[in-house]
Amino acid sequence: MSYPQRIVCLTEETTETLYAIGAEDRIVGISGFTVRPERARKEKPKVSAFTSARIERIRELEPDLVLGFSDMQADIAAELVRAGIDVHIFNHRTVAGILTMIRTLGGMLGLADRTDPYADELAARVDAVRARQAEGPRPRVYFEEWGDPMISGIGWVSELIGIAGGDDIFPERAAEPGALERIIKDPQEVVDRQPDIIIGSWCGRKFRPKEVAERPGWDAIPAVANNHLYEVKSPIILQPGPAALTDGLEALCGIVDGVRERL
Repeated sequence: MSYPQRIVCLTEETTETLYAIGAEDRIVGISGFTVRPERARKEKPKVSAFTSARIERIRELEPDLVLGFSDMQADIAAELVRAGIDVHIFNHRTVAGILTMIRTLGGMLGLADRTDPYADELAARVDAVRARQAEGPRPRVYFEEWGDPMISGIGWVSELIGIAGGDDIFPERAAEPGALERIIKDPQEVVDRQPDIIIGSWCGRKFRPKEVAERPGWDAIPAVANNHLYEVKSPIILQPGPAALTDGLEALCGIVDGVRERL
């Protein structure tokens, strides 16, 4: 059986996975937003943003598979399919979905003997963190994915907050697949839920704690009153892949542990 040998990755999580299992030689193009691993930016042509792509450049690379993520890349996928290129769009939103993505990727490429152990290793790491963080007070956490409009955290982020020992104040929004459903139209909702911690991860933009703390009425929030506003860089938490389960989760643990000591 012949498996894909020339792959374009339109998002970072598949790139990071293929590098992690030693299959980076199959990658012929990556997203311009890729920062993990750092060497990928030096070694691979950048052919896309998140919602746009250089279709002709991708065609020139003659990929036998293009990998993407979510409905946000549906238009890119449709254009590539019309050009006769095989495309697979992952659409996972949970920790379990991240692990399934890794296993599925291995199956598609004939590399299950590498991806299955890697997924097992990541799952075991997450379980160990969950057990380690289970004891102690559980601070309430507001995670902000974007500031204007205010958008709360997506599914896997909400789960990781729980694994790290906190409680997401908007779990019902995290269950929604799209950003539109996670827009917080009334900032008073955050005030009413009284988070102990505010974490910002504004994709492509530096989080500004002072700006957030000065929102009208937010001085009544414990996180603001106690200066518990933190940033987690978006590449390690907002891409649904290995980064979120490793560096992203550890960053959340560090924040939760620091606040727990003062509760």
